[in-house]
Amino acid sequence: MSAVTLPPLLSGHPFDRASELKKMMSTGTATFWIIIATISAAFGALHGVLFHDGPTGVGILYGMCIGLLTIAYERGVFLAGYSSRLRCLPTLAYLAAAEISLLLVIVVATMVTGSVLWTLGITDKTLMEAATPKLSSIPYALAVSALLVSALRVRDLIGGETFTNLLLGRYHRPVSEERIFLFLDLVGSTAYAEEHGDLAAQELLKAVFAAIAEPVRRYRGQVDDYVGDQVIISWPLARGIEKARCVACIFAIRRTFSDERDGWLTRFGLVPELRAALHGGSVVTAEVGVDRHKIAYFGDVMNATARLEGLCREAGRPVLISDAVLARLPVLPEGIEAEMLGPHRLRGRSGAIVVHALAERRRLHAVDDPDGRMDAEAEHKMMSLSYSARWLSGTA
Repeated sequence: MSAVTLPPLLSGHPFDRASELKKMMSTGTATFWIIIATISAAFGALHGVLFHDGPTGVGILYGMCIGLLTIAYERGVFLAGYSSRLRCLPTLAYLAAAEISLLLVIVVATMVTGSVLWTLGITDKTLMEAATPKLSSIPYALAVSALLVSALRVRDLIGGETFTNLLLGRYHRPVSEERIFLFLDLVGSTAYAEEHGDLAAQELLKAVFAAIAEPVRRYRGQVDDYVGDQVIISWPLARGIEKARCVACIFAIRRTFSDERDGWLTRFGLVPELRAALHGGSVVTAEVGVDRHKIAYFGDVMNATARLEGLCREAGRPVLISDAVLARLPVLPEGIEAEMLGPHRLRGRSGAIVVHALAERRRLHAVDDPDGRMDAEAEHKMMSLSYSARWLSGTA
């Protein structure tokens, strides 16, 4: 029996649970926090209706500030390390500790909010009255906070955009729309599992998926599904081609791994490599499921993208893009070039698809060229080749 070495994640490695948790859980955009502030203020007003003569400005401010601080704690804005350690506890212990922690955060948030309001002269109460939580208000704040936290965790589980679409019922009826899909596949995950065991392989996948999350958010994509060691990401067509976000996202993910090369080598003994395939077109989007709902996509585009990702291995190229997407891009991101590989017949499809390989442009350095003139010449040649590829595909 081969020994399984537990990853350094469990022993205080720089890739600790706190930093990984922050990668997996978005701290939110400005719009996110505005929505949280608005909802919290509304619950503050409701508190006045239920327990007093009506909503007051002070009550609304209390609700907004307590809600913001509570969600900031839940999002890992502060005390992220403590929250991550709680998640390591057995389920019952975790639930008890989480509720006690949430209660303490609410009490502290009430004290801080009351102190600030008193300092600013917004309330006519004494400092002690303003900063002391009322026994009648704590259960209400705890219930509201638990409701918000639960909703946000469901949102994290199924994705923010999917959560919103389910709430709005956008896909109750099937909708035909144009989307771009990015299939990412982790290279060598099966061999890693055979050598290190399934537990270590799962830790590797979790770390890779966590690292992918931030670039996907930055380039406004959405993670639609995880299938084994594969990630499916998509954009509405207009959003994906604008500023070539779908392409920029791929190379931002690749740079994420290369920039933290030493950390990956120390923790896992390898730097993750991904095969990536970009394709897009018309799909039918619909809400499916009875006990568990999800947004699903149907159409040839999904199958073609999966086959294109498989072609990466055969072509020996890590990043492939279909002409259907490349032709619509206004320009490739700076430093990225396309090489035309020609038409390919993908397995399971009767027609051929024109495929291009994407790569970062490399500058060539010569020992006897201190002024870098050969670099400029080599770069010019590569740009010319890139343009030629675009011209042949009719996109230049």
